[in-house]
Amino acid sequence: MGTHERWTRLLDALGERGSIEVGEAADLLSVSPATVRRDLEELSRQQLLTRTRGGAVLSAVSYDLPLRYKTARKADEKQRIARAAAALIPPGAIVGLNGGTTTSEVARELATRADLAEHGGSTALTIVTNAVNIANELAVRPYVKTVVTGGVARPQSYELTGPLATAMLQGLSLDFAMLGVNAVDPRFGAATHDEGEASANRALAERAEKVIVVAYSTKLGQRAFARVCTTSEIDVLVTDHDAPDEVVERFTAQGVDVHCV
Repeated sequence: MGTHERWTRLLDALGERGSIEVGEAADLLSVSPATVRRDLEELSRQQLLTRTRGGAVLSAVSYDLPLRYKTARKADEKQRIARAAAALIPPGAIVGLNGGTTTSEVARELATRADLAEHGGSTALTIVTNAVNIANELAVRPYVKTVVTGGVARPQSYELTGPLATAMLQGLSLDFAMLGVNAVDPRFGAATHDEGEASANRALAERAEKVIVVAYSTKLGQRAFARVCTTSEIDVLVTDHDAPDEVVERFTAQGVDVHCV
């Protein structure tokens, strides 16, 4: 188990329990107590938890973990969702992508699609993104035109937010907006924890002909602080096959095309 995966599992356990002892964490991760203590010290230094005498307690910022600690979560589901979502995009399309682990997987799927790569030096796809990590991966693809918004980088998600990001998007027209979110509820819509991210993501949705939300099943029926778009504004929801039938039916009843993969 790698260091980041170990840290992710520690932070997940803290999120569920509120606190954890060194011995509990050592059993959970199958590592020595000394390794756990070093991990807790480093995560405390990054202000992701608060050290106690025998372990750690949840820090106020742990509800929104940095992107680098989320990549190991539900990796199989994300890859299936990303592959299905990328297949919805035809060559020549203009696609808006926000930040997040699932949309980062979508970007990788698009970047490696054979039908796009065959265009050689010509533009097969235009990606507009406010995520600097996605832009970094796509910029080396000669057949992908990569457009990056301005804004202030948010370290948790690598997303550019603020007035510069939203102002730049107002002048663009997109065929698709591919959005990763923290929660998507049939009544409340798609939402994220941070209002700055929500504002930039909302601007992407408003400029798009079609809105595609990518979210694994545990995010369905959940609500988060800041709404990105209403359910009626979502055209397609791509999720995994563990999505509850009752929740899926509530989305489809409102005209959302749900793909469970």
